Amino acid sequence: MLADEEPVDPKKYYEERCKPKCVKYWVEYGRCIDRVKGDESGHKHCTGQYFDYWSCVDHCVAPKLFEKLK
Repeated sequence: MLADEEPVDPKKYYEERCKPKCVKYWVEYGRCIDRVKGDESGHKHCTGQYFDYWSCVDHCVAPKLFEKLK
């Protein structure tokens, strides 16, 4: 890397490569969003499904990222 180049975060690259492996969780999140669209009370949410999706992505990214950082 040259001194005047901006460092690149490899995590974003690995996240994009891992997202297709977690499509099941993304679909569940989308279904939840569709279910709660009409909720006027504000009590229904899809936080659990959202975190399930990102947990899957993080689980996929971690080994690749830490191998790169060694």
